Amino acid sequence: MRQAILRQDADLDRPPHAESAGTPGDARPPAPDAAPPAAPRPRATPRTARDGAVGPVGQLPEPLTRLLGRDADLAAVDALSAHSRLVTVTGPGGVGKTRLAVAYAGQAAARHPDGAWLVELAPLPTGAPAAAVATAVLRTLGVRDPETDPTPGGDGRRPDALRLLAAAVRERRILLLLDNCEHLSDAVADVLEAVLPQAPGLSVLVTGQEPLALAGEAVHPLPPLAPADAVALFTARAGLPPDRTTTPEDTAAVAALCGRLDGLPLALELAAARARTLGVHGLLAGLDDRFTLLSRGLRGVPPRQRTLRAVIDWSWALLGGAEEAVLRRLSVHGGDASAEAAGVVCSDAAAYVREHQVPLLLDRLVERSLVALVDRPEGRRYRLLESVKDYARERLRAAGEEAEARARHGAYYRELALRAEPQLRGPHQRLWLARLDAAEAELHPAVEEALAHGRVVPALRAACALARYRLLRGGPTEGGRLLDACLAAERDHTAHPDHTVHPCAGERIAATALATAWRAGLTVREGTPHAAEGLVRSAAATLDAREVAEHDPLGHAHALGFLAAAQMGAGDVATGEELADRAFAVAEGIGDAWGTALALSVRARHALAHGDLAAVRRDAERAARLFGQLGDRWGMLQTVFPRAALHEIAGEYPQASRLHEEGLAIAEELGLRTEAGKRLCALGRAALLAGAYEESRRRHADALRLAGEQGHRAGEADARIGLAMVARRTGDLAGAEEHMRAALAWFREADYGPGTTLALAELGFTAELRGDPQRARALHQEGLAAARALGDVRAVALALEGLAGTAAAAGEPERAARLLGAADAARTSVGAPLPPAERHDVDRTWSTCLSALGRTAAEAAFALGTEPAQAVRYG
Repeated sequence: MRQAILRQDADLDRPPHAESAGTPGDARPPAPDAAPPAAPRPRATPRTARDGAVGPVGQLPEPLTRLLGRDADLAAVDALSAHSRLVTVTGPGGVGKTRLAVAYAGQAAARHPDGAWLVELAPLPTGAPAAAVATAVLRTLGVRDPETDPTPGGDGRRPDALRLLAAAVRERRILLLLDNCEHLSDAVADVLEAVLPQAPGLSVLVTGQEPLALAGEAVHPLPPLAPADAVALFTARAGLPPDRTTTPEDTAAVAALCGRLDGLPLALELAAARARTLGVHGLLAGLDDRFTLLSRGLRGVPPRQRTLRAVIDWSWALLGGAEEAVLRRLSVHGGDASAEAAGVVCSDAAAYVREHQVPLLLDRLVERSLVALVDRPEGRRYRLLESVKDYARERLRAAGEEAEARARHGAYYRELALRAEPQLRGPHQRLWLARLDAAEAELHPAVEEALAHGRVVPALRAACALARYRLLRGGPTEGGRLLDACLAAERDHTAHPDHTVHPCAGERIAATALATAWRAGLTVREGTPHAAEGLVRSAAATLDAREVAEHDPLGHAHALGFLAAAQMGAGDVATGEELADRAFAVAEGIGDAWGTALALSVRARHALAHGDLAAVRRDAERAARLFGQLGDRWGMLQTVFPRAALHEIAGEYPQASRLHEEGLAIAEELGLRTEAGKRLCALGRAALLAGAYEESRRRHADALRLAGEQGHRAGEADARIGLAMVARRTGDLAGAEEHMRAALAWFREADYGPGTTLALAELGFTAELRGDPQRARALHQEGLAAARALGDVRAVALALEGLAGTAAAAGEPERAARLLGAADAARTSVGAPLPPAERHDVDRTWSTCLSALGRTAAEAAFALGTEPAQAVRYG
């Protein structure tokens, strides 16, 4: 970092023989990389040099404060120095290059008998020649000024200066620290290229915003401080109280402040100086105008390093016009930008900067440490530090380019969303999910830019495309908000007094209908079933408009399928089934394999709820084949549950677990946290049935955590059911009831019949085990009524088994045996006998019947119960 906090004794501003050598005595101020703390005074110990001259061997300032957070960087520089005599520390202004270099030079001085010397190059004008750089080094070393060198045979200042410098260091083991070289890169490179080969004992440590590009040069890019180190630096400099006296809100504010200041030591030092008067929360609130906030400069430092703006001004002044233009336009990004995006956004219609020129200009900006390169498997990306971004945005507005740059940004990212949507349905979905993840900060602003300029249809289309992405990423709320904004803009447009029918009205009608459908489905997925009541049916009705199928037949089929899938867990089962059938017919009619597979996967789950196992097998297996042919991994996930359920019903638990493990692997591979939670629940159930209760508890607890993080209330309910079942099996009846009541509340709110029947049955069994047969009977009777209304034969059987348990507990063993017979008959009628691992409650009740009645009487009562009329009577 620049030597902002350092002062030098006047006697040390010149070498010992400066006056006789004609060396100017003016102080050489450090350059703008300074990390301000307070002013140390360097120590120079007189020693006898190798040539017999008397003077300080080495001249380094000694900071008053400890260097924080740079141990790894010091070690890296040391490792590079072991293999190269030229090491360059690069980084943006304010990152602490000088501070690190001085600290390293101090550590390494013992290995250089002729000293470590700091050469300040900031005072030299931009573009100064190599002779000026050599002269600055000679003056620091106390060698006579080459202007007064009487040696004959020189042909000008440059060769004299270089020759004298080479002679001065040729026989010495010395470390030169050439500080702040970014404005003199060519000159410094010329000097070192000439001198280093002649001086085997010379080592050079350079600081600057870009490498010198010399052969043999080792480069250490100095990053901003890591979050924890940034907090430590700010806390120490601001004199904040120890952690034990701060509140969580204070701790969070400090972390947020350090993050928004990019971990730049200079910015942190400046902010720390103001923390005493503004407080941490005041600083954080004022960061939207950071350059004004941090404009109170530090004393005792050169003007170029006193404020954050001055530091960036210094770096900006070194740029060419085209580099400035690219940096200005890149600042419209909220996050980082791909090479493709930067090329589109940073070029211009006037061809001042052409698109093919942008990559080379970005490379220059990366070299100058004004743009950070983010290397990712899917390609290079470019990022600005927030302080540089704010500065560049000011320049963008001043140049009158903001509107054009934001328009180009919006058009590019809306088009990216449209390009990505079909790719999310095929073999490249992982790549495209990663691309959208990387561009996430740009997507919503791109839609909002279109709305701000009245381009409602492009906004609607992009918002629908992004809704699928948000759904996959478990963020229905964000997708819903964007659709709300678009639909509100459409309503305002239609209600405007000057509204006229546009020639492209059909496209607008289609886009609005599709957006309405996606919004309705996302509302259900958000976990607000009451708000969604009737919304799905209404949205489905808008899809009946002729223009929808005409202008976007694929969108029409997929919206129907999405509504059917969303309705699956939110009551109104009949509407969900009707939508699945409609989606299937539409997709089949246009030859859309993906839409057909989606509709089939939904139909399979509905068939499972009804206990129609033949339909489950038919639809789920065909959906799996179609998704497999398309290479859609997400689609394969949608078929895991019904296919695994068939195995579980048949008692084939290893096969079911294998499918769920495959599904979990897919979900984790694609980063689908909501889907991962579903598979964890399924694996938890498999562990439960295998008697591995601790594993089951862990799986369900992980699923509950994931669902909570995603705001996925249906997923929370599923996880709680599993936790309740584990609790009941292990004797924790209070815990079982707590979890199951929470799940039941959600299922009732959502009017989700399958979940309601299961929760009522489990609560009934828990009440029975707690010694309350009357409460248990009431719960099972309620569950039986719900199961019959749903038409789920397996749920009816479960309720009958629960009623059998309450009858046995109440001293009615014959009635209990008849109810068990009725339940068995119901399961047999749909080809789903109760597997051994799920017979725990039934076996407990049957054991009571055998003890009370004897085997012959118990079996006779059981046989009597298998008659359907008996099942109705005793239910």
